[in-house]
Amino acid sequence: MSQLQPQSQLQGSAEEPLLNIQQMQFWLDKAVAWGQAERPDSQKDTCLHLNRLRDFLQRLLTHINCMSSTTETMKTLPFLGQFLGRLCWNPYVTADATGRKLLFQCLWSLYSEHPGNAVERKANQWIQKLFSQLATEEEDVAAQAFMKHMNVPPHEYHLKVLRKMVAMLQENIGKSCSSSSSMNQRCSCDRIQATSEACVPLITCPEAAPLIGALLLQSMTCVRATLSEDFLDALSSAYLSQCLSLEEQAVVSLWYHNLPSLEETVLRLLECAQTNSQSTPQKLEQLLTQSLLPKACAQHCSIFLVVNDIFRSFLKQAEGNEPVKSLIQTFTCCFLRELALQQQQTRVSLKAWFPQSPQRLLVPLLTLPSEMPEDAWRRHLNWLSRSLQRLTEEEEEEEGDEDSSSSASIEGHHTVFEAWFLLVQCAHWLQVAVQLLVTPGPEDGGPLLWLLTFYHHPTNRGHHRAQQLVVEGSGLADEAASLLSSLELKLNGGSCSSGAANRVHLRIKALRNTLTHTQAASSPAENQAHTLTL
Repeated sequence: MSQLQPQSQLQGSAEEPLLNIQQMQFWLDKAVAWGQAERPDSQKDTCLHLNRLRDFLQRLLTHINCMSSTTETMKTLPFLGQFLGRLCWNPYVTADATGRKLLFQCLWSLYSEHPGNAVERKANQWIQKLFSQLATEEEDVAAQAFMKHMNVPPHEYHLKVLRKMVAMLQENIGKSCSSSSSMNQRCSCDRIQATSEACVPLITCPEAAPLIGALLLQSMTCVRATLSEDFLDALSSAYLSQCLSLEEQAVVSLWYHNLPSLEETVLRLLECAQTNSQSTPQKLEQLLTQSLLPKACAQHCSIFLVVNDIFRSFLKQAEGNEPVKSLIQTFTCCFLRELALQQQQTRVSLKAWFPQSPQRLLVPLLTLPSEMPEDAWRRHLNWLSRSLQRLTEEEEEEEGDEDSSSSASIEGHHTVFEAWFLLVQCAHWLQVAVQLLVTPGPEDGGPLLWLLTFYHHPTNRGHHRAQQLVVEGSGLADEAASLLSSLELKLNGGSCSSGAANRVHLRIKALRNTLTHTQAASSPAENQAHTLTL
């Protein structure tokens, strides 16, 4: 057998050696002599030396952690891999809880997150293979002999080994980033990526769930705790296919680190909303709450911006998709509620969450009707209507101005779309507008009607004003009739007193008659406008 050569790196200081050369040689000889503990004499000798072996492994672990890299460690202890590998295949060593834990920690400390040479790459492959074999039921004569001797079923044995490995790795993850006593020591978070890579085959194992959760949470608290892309992809696939259950914060962390997982979650919600187009706001709210998406968005602005971009893209393709608009409205309501809870601890400007929205409209639209007196609702809605009309008029002026640049025209389109998108998100004010329209009173309903028209037909703007009014009028009539029917159903449910209900019923009937006459009168104008455009 090759003899270990004394090297200065083995000493922590001149006064107190970290590792003794003679001891290292002694334990390497012992590991070779024990083999896989198949003979009674080697089994007995292993048990007699377990206490001393634990002490030596502890010193060895300290020595490895004081090295700057695996390459340096292997130069100092060239037979270290042989020594640790032989111990791993001795079932009497791995059956000892403390010894096994120290052995696994030594192996994991040798794993390089970013291997810089062939030695470190080979060491990584060997360690991964070793852990995989220890945690699975691959054929192992020594382990099978030990299981037979101890009368332990193979499945139970490997399950316990897996749990011990998970517990050891989880404990290492939980250590503070600043626990290193030396600047040369590697932060425990440096090995997060390596640990996550080792977890890929264990993603769907229930026993590995605590470790997976710890990895996801640690990556949120330390910039050095990067996760393997393979780990995140496998985790996302397992979670979306419901093969894995994660704690709430672990799900949020997964979305924070894995954009495809977040996008797939949002797309599935949109698909669900379109498939079940008759879903009530209550069912949509329940669906969104269970998805954890509003809570995740309230905790991380970056997640909210991604979700908002997906919603924005959908509406650009189909502005009249009512199920999608209903989902967005309900999501925004749930998000604002979660955000209010979060901002009791940390306050973030609304501009950070809605950077593309017209800032003068942001607070007025995000303000809930319940946050102001009822007698101020109409005045508030009239102001919103006038503000939105000014934006659309400015856009049309830029389109009609020959001297106006194309970039200015594009910017105008963008501003109007963002204003409409914000109105879709804050559609609670549209419900108030409909409520005010059917309430008897002398007030002018023009601004409220324009607001409803803009909401349902935001792109029906152009240079032909007469044609625009006809199109908007016909579209508004259909929408208003639908809204009136919906309101009448609510009244029939007994949500207000009989006297008030009768008055509103009369108002609805009058409005229906007005709509009927308006549609009949607009038909000739519509035909004329159509002729003029041919």
